[in-house]
Amino acid sequence: MKLLARTLLPLLRPLNGSPLRWLGHGAARSQALSTTLWTQIKQMPQRPKPPPGSDIEESYLKGSGPGGQKINKTNSAVQLKHIPTGIVIKSQATRSRSQNRNIARKLLAEKLDDLENGDQSRNAIVAEAKRRKAASAAKKSKRKYRKLEEAGRHNGQPGDNVTVAVAPETGTSQVQVPTNIEKTSPTDGKSSDL
Repeated sequence: MKLLARTLLPLLRPLNGSPLRWLGHGAARSQALSTTLWTQIKQMPQRPKPPPGSDIEESYLKGSGPGGQKINKTNSAVQLKHIPTGIVIKSQATRSRSQNRNIARKLLAEKLDDLENGDQSRNAIVAEAKRRKAASAAKKSKRKYRKLEEAGRHNGQPGDNVTVAVAPETGTSQVQVPTNIEKTSPTDGKSSDL
């Protein structure tokens, strides 16, 4: 590696400074400089390919809903029907017919993938990964707050477990202190149980 660097770097410097500048910013640069082994990263399955055009019946409809007059007067909504299965997809995500066509084809490909592969489809795998991530976050959160609660119990900080109730009709407040907390009297400094 050092030999390669010694031979290539002097040739590359006169062209435009550092070779890292060629990589630019963002994902390409971070991947090029990363030490992560790509074989260890679990990759998601590829997105399913849309079915051939001969299997699709395409129609354009007038849209409805938000978007104003443009949506209501133009045929920008796209409806695709997959002839072999009878699945119908309608897309009105944007005001552009061409973008809606692409979105509808992607949605149809995902639906067909779900139908054919079931639990092994890309959508199912992505949903499972999101579910696992959310469960892990919830578990970490519970662990964190349980640990904080236990630390608060052991410390016995003043003000813990004290409830203040305000009577709405009189505006007076009542403080309820649990019986297991010691209270120090302000006059003599001695503690007494309540």
